[in-house]
Amino acid sequence: MVKKQAPFVQDFDTLAIRTGIDRSHFNEHSEAMFLTSSFVFDSAAQAAARFSGEEEGYVYARFTNPTVTAMQERLAALEGAEACIATASGMAAIMAMVMALLKQGDHIVASQGLFGSTQQLFGNIFSKFGIETTFVPAADVPAYEKAIRPETKLIFVETPSNPLTELVDIAAVADVAHRHGVLLAVDNCFCSPALQQPLKLGADIVIHSATKYLDGQGRVLGGAVVGSKVLMDEVFKFLRTAGPTLSPFNAWIILKGLETLRLRMEAQSHTAMALAQWLEGQPWVDRVYYPGLPSHSQHELAKRQQRLAGAIVSFDVKGGREAAWRLIDSTRMISITANLGDTKSTITHPASTTHGRISAEARAAMGVSEGLLRVAVGLESLQDLQADLSRGGA
Repeated sequence: MVKKQAPFVQDFDTLAIRTGIDRSHFNEHSEAMFLTSSFVFDSAAQAAARFSGEEEGYVYARFTNPTVTAMQERLAALEGAEACIATASGMAAIMAMVMALLKQGDHIVASQGLFGSTQQLFGNIFSKFGIETTFVPAADVPAYEKAIRPETKLIFVETPSNPLTELVDIAAVADVAHRHGVLLAVDNCFCSPALQQPLKLGADIVIHSATKYLDGQGRVLGGAVVGSKVLMDEVFKFLRTAGPTLSPFNAWIILKGLETLRLRMEAQSHTAMALAQWLEGQPWVDRVYYPGLPSHSQHELAKRQQRLAGAIVSFDVKGGREAAWRLIDSTRMISITANLGDTKSTITHPASTTHGRISAEARAAMGVSEGLLRVAVGLESLQDLQADLSRGGA
């Protein structure tokens, strides 16, 4: 918990290592992993007090666990938030937020170009429960305001977007949301708090797929909702009853991943920048999408709201799907998988994987072409990444 830290603990790196440590009576140095489904009470009266909330303490691991608490406190500190609720996955985090804060008849405005499963959740699943979503172009700030209705309760954006790295001006959209009494939630998966802190730009809620950069080594699933204590108390109520819970083991893995978050994000971002510059010079590449490049239409915005441009590089290969698949199949080192945020670089064809369940028309509107490839840059050398992509690029 942040309040346990000495006054001098303010730097991001120190918070990433020291926040959330609550040693047991064994006085262990590394964070303990509490693999237990329940907790024992001293008396019947204490059990009643814990269940009712009159007394603080752990009750049942579906909604209270010391290892999960430590991870929540650390991530909240890194995002500059009052509170965090951890969930079983990034998609569970989005679901928990919406189910906790919205009701039948409410309306959401969301940016186009969301991750495929996120788009399915908003467009198909929530609509079954009477919560409608209007999608607007991510970079078009006036479009958000135009789409707001009297029943609108939430604006949801993903910045940078998956896979085209389109940006949303967080501060500008936050101003629109708050003038209409609407909450703004930002999916911060691609940047993590090491590169971008949406709450400081005016957002109310931050969403994470902790599976990605927060773990950083492709080991476990996890998610998080971060924001004010008032809002997170509502999310906690949903989690307590519905149970999309993060396991203590996964929380411990993510805790350890957070310790090296900034170091990894900076190293991977620097390599991604160099790779994007190299790709722009390849004759078999039609277009590169990377916010760090001056050719990116929102390069100046990226410099304002992100510390670095991130580790995701997408590019259109000349020759469509056939050429894109040939390039993928020619790689010998880069992992062919749809996951990202790993120390191992990955490559995927979004049109047939992450965005494969979206209609061809919707993909075209988003700019996800048949020749588009997404590379999530890891910690390998730039030279080896270039050599691996060159095998199928000719």
